[in-house]
Amino acid sequence: MWKFRHGSPVLVASVLCSIALTAGAAQYPERPVRIIVGLAPGGGTDTITRVMTQKLSETLGQPFVVDNRPSAGGNVAGELVAKAAPDGYTLLTTTPTHVVNPYLWRDARYDAIKDFAPVVLMVYTHYFLTVRTAVPATSVKELIALAKTQRLAYASTGIGSANHLSGELFKTMAGIDMVHVPYKGGGPAAQALLAGEVQAMFSSSGGVLPHVKAGRLRALAVTGPKRTPIAPDIPTIAESGVPGYDVTGWYGLVAPARTPKPVIERLNAAANKALPELRERYFNLGTDVGGGTVEEFAAFYRNESVKWGRVVKLSGAKVD
Repeated sequence: MWKFRHGSPVLVASVLCSIALTAGAAQYPERPVRIIVGLAPGGGTDTITRVMTQKLSETLGQPFVVDNRPSAGGNVAGELVAKAAPDGYTLLTTTPTHVVNPYLWRDARYDAIKDFAPVVLMVYTHYFLTVRTAVPATSVKELIALAKTQRLAYASTGIGSANHLSGELFKTMAGIDMVHVPYKGGGPAAQALLAGEVQAMFSSSGGVLPHVKAGRLRALAVTGPKRTPIAPDIPTIAESGVPGYDVTGWYGLVAPARTPKPVIERLNAAANKALPELRERYFNLGTDVGGGTVEEFAAFYRNESVKWGRVVKLSGAKVD
């Protein structure tokens, strides 16, 4: 029998809690697991999460249930998971917005690095730099040259969104200025571009490729480090005149900080087993499967936080 002499009650409680969590990890999961999504049902993040939950449920023998908490740009969901018990039964689907929010929101109530334990990169995707067909630019270089002679505007789905910060990074690296015009969602932003309210937009494939194929919009480049198999003829921004430019959209899973490592590893292994089987389904959603070790995702996650923190600072964007 253990005896704690001269020990702090708080320390003793902490040790006992740690022992209990570690012991429970061996049988994990023993009950349903919630995956919090900080956006409404039916959107891309929700759909990507639900595809994964089906496989995790099959592999780990317990239901994985999506819990949508759409509010404050994902801050409510982030805070909820940050404060949840670190036992693996409450997880969070993350996107670049998750690591951006603490830099963007003055009253953000979580630290994207300290309060979470990365689990796995589920999928990644690239955005498209798209212009109206009436814009006299058929390449990134021509668009940059045009922006140096006249005032151009680009649409986004809101301040701090991935397509907003994609535009801010592009402006900085290309040495140009473009007016940012935020809209309430991808649909209104795309309609503004089609109507000529703005001249350009960074958007996911689903938001613009149908219009590109119909000849209403022109896709100049993709934002990632390499071309996407969804549209292999469209070059990257990096190879089109802005070396080093790289914006990769991503969807990952994280748990509360201090979640036992065996639980994290078990979730990571189950996701890596599922991803090859889900490749076609995710491809049809405009994404490529991720995967990899916990350590690889943790390094990527930290790098994304640093990169977008710099972009937010340069842009001066803040949300009160």
